[in-house]
Amino acid sequence: MHQQTVEFPDNFLLIDLCGEHDRNLAEIEQTLSVQILRRGNQLAVHGEAQQVAEAVDVLRALYERLEAGRAVEHGDIDRELRMGGSDAGTGVRDGDQMELFQGGRVEIKTRKKLVEPRTDAQKAYVRSLFTNELAFGIGPAGTGKTYLAVAVGVAMFIEGHVDRIILSRPAVEAGEKLGYLPGDMKDKVDPYMQPLYDALNDFLPGKQLAKLVEDKKIEIAPLAFMRGRTLSNAFVVLDEAQNATTMQMKMFLTRLGEGSRMVVTGDRTQIDLPRGVTSGLHDAERLLKTIPSISFNYFTADDVVRHPLVAAIIKAYEADI
Repeated sequence: MHQQTVEFPDNFLLIDLCGEHDRNLAEIEQTLSVQILRRGNQLAVHGEAQQVAEAVDVLRALYERLEAGRAVEHGDIDRELRMGGSDAGTGVRDGDQMELFQGGRVEIKTRKKLVEPRTDAQKAYVRSLFTNELAFGIGPAGTGKTYLAVAVGVAMFIEGHVDRIILSRPAVEAGEKLGYLPGDMKDKVDPYMQPLYDALNDFLPGKQLAKLVEDKKIEIAPLAFMRGRTLSNAFVVLDEAQNATTMQMKMFLTRLGEGSRMVVTGDRTQIDLPRGVTSGLHDAERLLKTIPSISFNYFTADDVVRHPLVAAIIKAYEADI
């Protein structure tokens, strides 16, 4: 058994660090299998040497966050517990441009919140989105592929790097025919696009978002609506790309215009295309992986940032394949 004591000079910040009823400490204890005892303005960490060292690093990082005037929430604790000191093994191919954020914390500033990656793979992915004109994010549900892409798009729009944001999905039914849904085409399609609206609502005030959509500064449309367009000075995201056919994927990728950024996200385990139809995401990986200016970032169940049960469910299905 090993013990290390850490002193925190500001008692008010220490209260915030511990959380209501010491819930923040309890989360660290449970995750790292350590015991944390408070003694005045000190925290004594007991456990195996490696776990104690990790817990101390997490506590110090969270305290520094509080000193900088930021709150500590569940997501911040989860991020510090997950993040290591190296970018090794994050699914980024050799040669990807990662100099922009070397040695610093990766942050995405939007109108409503500051978004920070919570895993090494997410951190590498965000770096790729900022440094590559075309980036792929591939992995299971709940790993933040689309959420982070939309956050980067909003940040680049706010900073004036692009003139508009275009978000798209293939309109492939997952068990229900769009044609049988009530309403006109917009009414039929909008529910399918709702996850994209949800992400935007996290980053932009409601009235501003409505105005930007009305002015066509932000567009959300089915993939089929992209045909024949040249998308210049735009941040373009194709979500659920595993449901694009090979021809649709080629059509989408060749829309890339001057001054634009393009992100393609998808989950190879959730293909809803008719049997025998090849996923365009699969073909894009095969055909484009040798082009150095295109980044491919991969996520696993370990990168799931939704409810912990989601990661367990994904691993159970993977084990059954």
